[in-house]
Amino acid sequence: MMTGADSQTPWLSTLRAFTHPRVVTLLFLGFSAGIPILLIFSSLSLWLREAGVERAAVTYFSWAALGYSFKFVWAPLVDQIPLPWLSRLIGQRRSWILVSQLAIIVAILLMASINPQAGDYSLTLMALAVVMLGFSSATQDIVIDAYRIESAEADLQALMSATYIAGYRIGMVVAGAGSLYLATSFGSTRGAYEYQAWQYTYAIMAAVMLVGIVTTLIIKEPENKNATVYKSSLSENVRFLLLFLIMVIGFVGSFYLTGDITRSMKSTLAEMINNRHLSGFLIGSLRLALAIGIAAMLALVLVKIEFVRYVAVNSSYLMPVKDFFRRYGLSLAWIVLALIGLYRISDIVLGAISNVFYQDMGFTKLEIAAASKTYGLLMTIAGGFAGGLLAVRFGVMRILFVGALLSAVTNLLFMLLVSVGPDIAWLYIVISADNLSGGLAIAAFIAFLSSLTNISFTATQYAIFSSLMTLVPKSIGGFSGSIVDAIGYPAFFLATALMGIPVLFLIIYASRRYRW
Repeated sequence: MMTGADSQTPWLSTLRAFTHPRVVTLLFLGFSAGIPILLIFSSLSLWLREAGVERAAVTYFSWAALGYSFKFVWAPLVDQIPLPWLSRLIGQRRSWILVSQLAIIVAILLMASINPQAGDYSLTLMALAVVMLGFSSATQDIVIDAYRIESAEADLQALMSATYIAGYRIGMVVAGAGSLYLATSFGSTRGAYEYQAWQYTYAIMAAVMLVGIVTTLIIKEPENKNATVYKSSLSENVRFLLLFLIMVIGFVGSFYLTGDITRSMKSTLAEMINNRHLSGFLIGSLRLALAIGIAAMLALVLVKIEFVRYVAVNSSYLMPVKDFFRRYGLSLAWIVLALIGLYRISDIVLGAISNVFYQDMGFTKLEIAAASKTYGLLMTIAGGFAGGLLAVRFGVMRILFVGALLSAVTNLLFMLLVSVGPDIAWLYIVISADNLSGGLAIAAFIAFLSSLTNISFTATQYAIFSSLMTLVPKSIGGFSGSIVDAIGYPAFFLATALMGIPVLFLIIYASRRYRW
């Protein structure tokens, strides 16, 4: 039987909890976290295209996404290593948030100072600035997640998740639609590129990040009395940081050196199996596995020669994993990990092709932007607040189940849209249902992930969970175009709904095995 919160809790007191200082704080920290991501992707890609950069070169900047996908690798550094002087002054979490925010501002200003039309050298400098922005932004995400979990009791986590989602989405609108509006108003268009327009735009986006810095300076450091920080000297911390940098160099170097051979292998395999998407996925996975293997091998060698002591690696990387399996037991731990990896599979796999579907149905870009990006954003925020409110009222596991069920069922509405055709009213109905359920599910899911962490290893464990939750869905989502080509949209939408059924059984099983 799924456990829940006290159902007699007055609705008014639950609503009043949204005004709690910690809950409001997450609105502004979420805003700060939502600013960088679209400055890396959609806004930057439009800037580069206006500057006349070839489409193939634009994809070069996807390297920045690695920071979000592998943030769990350096999360232990954030968890364990204090920043000299600053951590003593304002605390471990606030100091790391502040430094990451300052690094984000510096990276955005560096991007603003570079004109992509200045030649290949300028593109290389832009790429370095973008990677710095991605790394800094992912670091900010790590610390904000840890701050959120440590700063309030479990009964506030769902509400904090809701306000974080709202702030994050608002930040994305400011950095996405806001930056495009500013660049256009400053005089840059596809046919008449103006570098200064984008320079001013990105400088303004850097200034907007001051919202996050002011918030960080105002808030209080959470009291983490249970932290088990490995006590080490400054020299050992430096060596530990160098270990991480060497692993990164090995990982990136492997990708760089295997570029030509993997392109050749993709082409050869594509001809053999007559499937370009599958060959790209298989060779890409092999390339990724090789890069990870080289990074891990470098780490093992450096630990073996005692460049970094094993006790430091054990405290930072192994103990958080061992702790999770110890607390939940082997069988339940694997069930929980499966739930984390599959919970968002229905909406992420469908979302990978949703905009293409809208275009194929005959909707214009303006209609899609208004319905999906603007109106859909409001529905996601509303769903997030509803999810947080209901999770406090009825318990996280119950709302987690409802969110998973609605996310799967609402995918069936896309089948109805196929039969109705390009009817704008039905588009809004489908997007309303899809984004409301998605926002509700995400709010409950973030609260659930927060409940899984041990406060002794908050940043590391949550970074692992948040990376795992998109790994399988995004991998399958990469094949969504090929699947649609093979079976058509109606069958594809039915398949994405059916993907959510195992998740429901996992939630029921986990809730019966453990009192959350």
